[in-house]
Amino acid sequence: MIQPTPVTAAIAGVFSALAWPMLWSKYGATAAAGGIELIIGTLVLVALPAHAFVVGFTRSQPVDPRKVDTALVKRVGSWLAASAVTLLAAWAWRMAS
Repeated sequence: MIQPTPVTAAIAGVFSALAWPMLWSKYGATAAAGGIELIIGTLVLVALPAHAFVVGFTRSQPVDPRKVDTALVKRVGSWLAASAVTLLAAWAWRMAS
């Protein structure tokens, strides 16, 4: 079973950041018309990896409802940071060429 960690979350963030622009360039024009391809692609290439490698599929240890699950917050932050760095690097690469 996949154990979500900040490293797996970062890998999922990089993958999502690389997959989303390709999905949008291919299916984004049809999004206004209810583009089912964009929806399915987003679920398969962005949401599923994020869920698997950031949240996981097993139940975590019970957390007091009055406390924040700091491990989850760290994984989500890692996922978002890796996505942002990947997008900025891709943008810089395009501007340099």
